[in-house]
Amino acid sequence: MVRTLRTNLRGHGFQVETAETGADAKATYDRRPPDLVVLDLNLPDGDGFEVVRHIRERSGTPIIVLSARGGEEDKVTALDSGADDYMTKPFGIDELLARIRVALRHVARPNAGAEPRIRSGDLVIDLERRDVSVAGRVVHLTPTEYDLLKVFITNPNKVLTDRMLLQQVWGPDYGDESHYLHVYVARLRRKIEDDPQAPKHLETEPGVASAPTTSSDVLSER
Repeated sequence: MVRTLRTNLRGHGFQVETAETGADAKATYDRRPPDLVVLDLNLPDGDGFEVVRHIRERSGTPIIVLSARGGEEDKVTALDSGADDYMTKPFGIDELLARIRVALRHVARPNAGAEPRIRSGDLVIDLERRDVSVAGRVVHLTPTEYDLLKVFITNPNKVLTDRMLLQQVWGPDYGDESHYLHVYVARLRRKIEDDPQAPKHLETEPGVASAPTTSSDVLSER
């Protein structure tokens, strides 16, 4: 499978470096961090979740997980570990390429000066630099976490359905993957809320989510 993926991805213009084991994957990542990781959970020397955690401790590099296990519990575990996407085998190369394009869009930065900073209470998001802070404290988000928060904060006091959020952040093919949203909202709350159990920035009800409960102000000063 590694050989097939390498051939196909290189054929579509990607530079590809491969590893056969989890230990090799971690060493390869530490030596030269890539723009994106495609990881099979079924590794000869252990569970791929350890590789996901290893990468996530070091950076927000997008991670697409591949697995023959298609249960929701497995998907949630992978997302909770830090993966950005989960593909069940077998899959087509065109679908993988589409998901890679989505993941890479999360790390693309806008042109300098293109967007302002926005404040909602003590939460500030710099849309140009993709920086987030709460009460002056810098908050480190993965690219996907940032993109989800951006949708919330740029739609103050609006009710957003699960399908709307999934399609805006992950793409049009993700409208039914509600577990993605549940995991990422929980991760965001742990990072930006004083009390994740009593959120003031992100509120949810079954099937819908509410944008920041306070008004969002555009900040012009730098």
